[in-house]
Amino acid sequence: MIPDLSEYKWIVPDIVWEIDEYIDFEKIRKALPNSEDLVKLAPDFDKIVESLNLLKDFFTSGHKLVSEVIGASDLLLLLGSPGETAFRATDHGSESDKHFRKVSDKEKIDQLQEELLHTQLKYQRILERLEKENKELRKLVLQKDDKGIHHRKLKKSLIDMYSEVLDVLSDYDASYNTQDHLPRVVVVGDQSAGKTSVLEMIAQARIFPRGSGEMMTRSPVKVTLSEGPHHVALFKDSSREFDLTKEEDLAALRHEIELRMRKNVKEGCTVSPETISLNVKGPGLQRMVLVDLPGVINTVTSGMAPDTKETIFSISKAYMQNPNAIILCIQDGSVDAERSIVTDLVSQMDPHGRRTIFVLTKVDLAEKNVASPSRIQQIIEGKLFPMKALGYFAVVTGKGNSSESIEAIREYEEEFFQNSKLLKTSMLKAHQVTTRNLSLAVSDCFWKMVRESVEQQADSFKATRFNLETEWKNNYPRLRELDRNELFEKAKNEILDEVISLSQVTPKHWEEILQQSLWERVSTHVIENIYLPAAQTMNSGTFNTTVDIKLKQWTDKQLPNKAVEVAWETLQEEFSRFMTEPKGKEHDDIFDKLKEAVKEESIKRHKWNDFAEDSLRVIQHNALEDRSISDKQQWDAAIYFMEEALQARLKDTENAIENMVGPDWKKRWLYWKNRTQEQCVHNETKNELEKMLKCNEEHPAYLASDEITTVRKNLESRGVEVDPSLIKDTWHQVYRRHFLKTALNHCNLCRRGFYYYQRHFVDSELECNDVVLFWRIQRMLAITANTLRQQLTNTEVRRLEKNVKEVLEDFAEDSEKKIKLLTGKRVQLAEDLKKVREIQEKLDAFIEALHQEK
Repeated sequence: MIPDLSEYKWIVPDIVWEIDEYIDFEKIRKALPNSEDLVKLAPDFDKIVESLNLLKDFFTSGHKLVSEVIGASDLLLLLGSPGETAFRATDHGSESDKHFRKVSDKEKIDQLQEELLHTQLKYQRILERLEKENKELRKLVLQKDDKGIHHRKLKKSLIDMYSEVLDVLSDYDASYNTQDHLPRVVVVGDQSAGKTSVLEMIAQARIFPRGSGEMMTRSPVKVTLSEGPHHVALFKDSSREFDLTKEEDLAALRHEIELRMRKNVKEGCTVSPETISLNVKGPGLQRMVLVDLPGVINTVTSGMAPDTKETIFSISKAYMQNPNAIILCIQDGSVDAERSIVTDLVSQMDPHGRRTIFVLTKVDLAEKNVASPSRIQQIIEGKLFPMKALGYFAVVTGKGNSSESIEAIREYEEEFFQNSKLLKTSMLKAHQVTTRNLSLAVSDCFWKMVRESVEQQADSFKATRFNLETEWKNNYPRLRELDRNELFEKAKNEILDEVISLSQVTPKHWEEILQQSLWERVSTHVIENIYLPAAQTMNSGTFNTTVDIKLKQWTDKQLPNKAVEVAWETLQEEFSRFMTEPKGKEHDDIFDKLKEAVKEESIKRHKWNDFAEDSLRVIQHNALEDRSISDKQQWDAAIYFMEEALQARLKDTENAIENMVGPDWKKRWLYWKNRTQEQCVHNETKNELEKMLKCNEEHPAYLASDEITTVRKNLESRGVEVDPSLIKDTWHQVYRRHFLKTALNHCNLCRRGFYYYQRHFVDSELECNDVVLFWRIQRMLAITANTLRQQLTNTEVRRLEKNVKEVLEDFAEDSEKKIKLLTGKRVQLAEDLKKVREIQEKLDAFIEALHQEK
């Protein structure tokens, strides 16, 4: 009965052509009785042949496997034609059933049923033995192929190709907005109805976490079953294989699934729509894709999120509304049918029952506890629940002991149904019981649905691809279609180039910006706390003493820290400038958010060398100790530096006085501006204080109390009421302006003072100690800038570059970060295009392989 495969010898393993060396088919054929022999077992009943339909129903689920191996025509005659479906739960009895109802002789009926049961058991043992031999043979073939005995190139299995299509679709759009109508077997049921146990029986391994009454399935689990030489499981995103024949690997697998579920569940939630993909391979497994969903609940208990019930319903509906999804509806047979929640949900999604398979679990408990056995028959015949189904099955998945092995459960299930009154009284049909029959029926239905729908889905994605490509051409005609990962790699290269450019900044540029930034940071302290107090002393000795003390204090405490801060800020500014400044026409603003994030994270991770301040303190102290100006050029540079500093302070003081006293007469006439009452008082006070300074241009920096009283009375005589604090504030600005103008005049005089400086101002009334001070400050700034530049170029820039590389590596592994930083219509459109093309390619390859297998 094996078809002619001579033209496809390269597909079939060599061992198949040598199968007769392993099994004696002729001996098996002769050992099997034919239908005539069976008739002789009951010579008193002329209708015995019709009753063989009962046997046909019992063996329908296994006849295909036997016929492939032995090709025994007599056995095929016994079991019936292969074209009949496994779903016959809604039949109301065969012709033989009607015949037996008409027989009035109760003893003859009992005798016939006993003979039939004996015959069923006999052929059941024959089928089991042949099935076991066939399984061992297939395992041997797969193992030889797995070891590389056949050197021809092996193709990926059909179910693995299909599973990859579903994985890509899941990544493309988890919400099914893309109209993903590819078939899956969606397993739904009330919580603790036995969903997980049914799946484990089909997968032939205890692979799921278990809990007594506690919700364990917290996110959908997609299980791809395929045949293989070894019974193993592995996750889509991991290379580790779990050996399902070892208890320690099974425990590790259950723990890993539980960890992944908890990781998927966001804070404040109980369940998650994110799917976990698991592949299970093993000898004798039926090829299909199942999705285990969280159990449907009626009440939200303590510890659950308030929206748990609604979330589970929405997840279940999202999978079941797929018109090609096969709904495996699991119902607990040990509880009242009225307590079922899932059946209403299934009837809403599939009202005509064209793709629903109903599974009644815990039938052993139901038979023991249910007062009316006919109630079970009503369930299996689809008369009790308000839903329709393509087929109805009854299974037993254990005795409630989680430590039971799959083999023990299978033996218990077979033994139970062999002795069950439900079968003996014909309440259940043979093809409707055991998880083995269920697995075969679901697999057949799954592949039938796949063949009917996959090409239509491929055409749908071709249309989607065409629409996306047209949209890209119209919106981005001159740009390449780069997805998020490709854009990240491009941005990464640009960022690394910019960091390299940072190391190519010239030493002169570094020192200029460092010196300027450092002076801007310390100029206020130098002028306000060092120069002004020292300049207001009476003689040069006191001036130099005050300067030396204050410079020493400044160097010991504040200056090194300020210098390091300036260097770090300068490095950040230059780094930001290279990272964020537009690159002209080549600038792509799609990278701006990513570059900004890389910049901030790199700077956050960067820490300046802790020893920098200590070494810098010594260098700065030595620079400030030196007072020897070697040539006229340095002298002129110091005078220029001093003039710039004093003029900047004078300008600031002028602005402060203008804000204090309001606009002058010119601005009042030209711009129609007026002074406020307070500004008028400040103006009168300023005028009075300027008169005092004209009388005594060498007035000290502070007003005596009698001078304040005099100014106050003079203003009151003119009708201006003033407060002593207002007089002091005004005096501070007036005197400051007077002092700075005097210092600038003195600076002009010192332009020709270098000759006197070389003679230590001997026999000269000119003293230029303030020029020497500014030269010392200027030299300290230059030496500090040079030191910081060396540290930057030799150490810090390289460390920052290393940080940038580490940040980019971390971002490359963080898909959520890339989604957050690389956004926009252009990115999403490129992502969709890539996914749709990948889906289409995988669908085309799958369809081609499907046609070849067919």
